[in-house]
Amino acid sequence: MTNLRKNLIILLVVAFSLVACATAASTTSPVSSSDGIYQTHVTSVQVDPPVFFPYETGTITVTLTNSGNQTVTLSQPDILESHIAVINKASYNTNVRLGPGSTMIYSFQVKSSGEEGTYFPVFTVSTVEAGSISYPFELEVDSKELVATVVDRPDNFVVGKKDSINLNLVNSRNGALTDIVITPSGNGSTVSPRQKFIAVLPAGSSQLVGFQVTPDQASDLTFHVAYQNGNNDHAVDAVLPLNIGEDKLAAVPVVNNIVLASSGSTYTLTGDVNNAGITDAKSMVLTVLPPARPVEPYAEYAIGSLASDDFSSFTLTFMATDLSNVPLQIKWKDTDGNSYSTVKNLDLRYSSGSGSSSTRSGSSGSTSGSNGSTATRGGGGPPGGGSIFGFGGSSRGGGLSSFYPVIALGIVIVVGIILWMKRKWIVSKLKRK
Repeated sequence: MTNLRKNLIILLVVAFSLVACATAASTTSPVSSSDGIYQTHVTSVQVDPPVFFPYETGTITVTLTNSGNQTVTLSQPDILESHIAVINKASYNTNVRLGPGSTMIYSFQVKSSGEEGTYFPVFTVSTVEAGSISYPFELEVDSKELVATVVDRPDNFVVGKKDSINLNLVNSRNGALTDIVITPSGNGSTVSPRQKFIAVLPAGSSQLVGFQVTPDQASDLTFHVAYQNGNNDHAVDAVLPLNIGEDKLAAVPVVNNIVLASSGSTYTLTGDVNNAGITDAKSMVLTVLPPARPVEPYAEYAIGSLASDDFSSFTLTFMATDLSNVPLQIKWKDTDGNSYSTVKNLDLRYSSGSGSSSTRSGSSGSTSGSNGSTATRGGGGPPGGGSIFGFGGSSRGGGLSSFYPVIALGIVIVVGIILWMKRKWIVSKLKRK
């Protein structure tokens, strides 16, 4: 009986010891791998391009970091969204063990659908130990193109004249556009520079790009704008019609107050030239053209710079056998160095007398290539002076003095008539005295 009790006590002690050991083992074992997964998280998601065009390919890069103290086994990474197709899903068929403090980068090649909108794809990855990681992010699909418009252009272009224009680029998308190359092309014009490059045009921004255009004829000038959205190529065109016409902003020289004096065979022409245009005239020079022949001391007259709405006097000396057509040439340049010229044909026949006679003309027209100033004779009488009654000599002076004899004769006649009508009254008065 005593031995039986001893055996029972020994069995109970052994059983108690086994239970205690099992309990101690369960409470002091290391942390399971399931604890480590909750310390593995997505640290960044990068979408390139930031905004997709419809049916466009791009890259979504997801970075995971294990900040725990256990190795985690990752498998089956994927992006779940019906509007996004993963192209390289087979690249991540193998499991990846991610140790403590390590990172894993998944790079997915994707293609967007044809529908515009803002979507929220979910990145998922499973773990061998337990559970999975899910992380939503935003992705936008937008079909708006880069907008290119020609601004700051003249109404009309002039053949051979260099004009400045600006091409305005507008990015109304929510993502930046890169590697923008602008190439002008077209027949009948010279454009400088021949190409422009812009590295980045940020989202919601615009930029002016300047060009200088010199047309040779009426034509269309096309600005081809190539750019990239991510690694995808896109392009738009902006067309500029080169309409040839009158330059509305050009300087307009107007000649007036013409005075002609002669001395022997040489004539001296003086007057004023006014700039009635919008822009300043630079390096202005005046001279006469054949059949007139310029001679010194004023074969040419340099005015220099003539501002808009300003005027300057000039003096020219020349010889001519026919004063009915004396071409006056005016040459000048604009601020860009473009050359201009206009010819005004002067009719100076009424001031061709000998000596130092002179005359003044009124305001002249200023259209290039058309007849310009015409000198007209001053005074109100007929050429050569004289009386309107046909006598009074051949005085060249004319004027009121040529009518003195007529006036005196008229006074004598009027006095005689009055005396004749009052003769009886005068005789009676004399008799009374």
